Amino acid sequence: MRIIISIPRTRAFAWVTLAMLVGVALTVRLGFWQLSRAAEKEARHAAIVAQMTAPVRDTAALLAQPAQFEQLHQRVALQGEWLPEHTVYLDNRPMNGRAGFWVLTPLQLNASTRVLVQRGWVPRHQLDRTLLPAIQTPSGVVQMHGRIAPPPSNLMALSTEPEVTAQASVPSKIRQNLNLKAYAAQTGGAFAAVVLQTDSASEGLLRDWPEIAAGVEKNLAYAFQWFALAALQLMLYIWFQFIQPYRHARRSSL
Repeated sequence: MRIIISIPRTRAFAWVTLAMLVGVALTVRLGFWQLSRAAEKEARHAAIVAQMTAPVRDTAALLAQPAQFEQLHQRVALQGEWLPEHTVYLDNRPMNGRAGFWVLTPLQLNASTRVLVQRGWVPRHQLDRTLLPAIQTPSGVVQMHGRIAPPPSNLMALSTEPEVTAQASVPSKIRQNLNLKAYAAQTGGAFAAVVLQTDSASEGLLRDWPEIAAGVEKNLAYAFQWFALAALQLMLYIWFQFIQPYRHARRSSL
């Protein structure tokens, strides 16, 4: 016996079909949105790579064109004098799985221009977190290589105020976060840029900075999930609205 299943014409079928179409359209749209976000990140990463492979700017070139201090990830070769009295240690900044500090020291380029250099990383004392590790800060004119970077990222903190030493009401060298504007005011003036030092390990400091990645993996994973959800909705619709009724009608006719 030949069985012919007609397409249901009930109101329930219409609502189920509408819900399926809306659900599939929405999840497909979200999948393509995640793909567009991944493409944007890849474009930004390509721009960063291009900036990092551009010719190195030296101190004279930067001072002649101060706008170049604003070009993030631009490689630089700087000459100046450290201001070690203003060195700060940012706490809870791990490297290679070890707890430690990021060490930041201003570098005076000329009488009116200075930059804040993220010089490197040092491990934290295992027993006394307030005991600062020994680092060397050369006096006189020094040369260093790095790249212009964003300010250090902020961690969750209970207070936005600088930590204060127990001996005196002055900001501690150890801080959880660094308010760049307030720190500049405390130390005598604004900074032209923040520079991440990229020289090999020296002066008691490690510089195993992580590479800048595009970070598209999460977006691609989300896109796959949205497309898979769209496919699942479509398959469930076909199964319950067509295949299952057909199988039921076929069994009933036997």
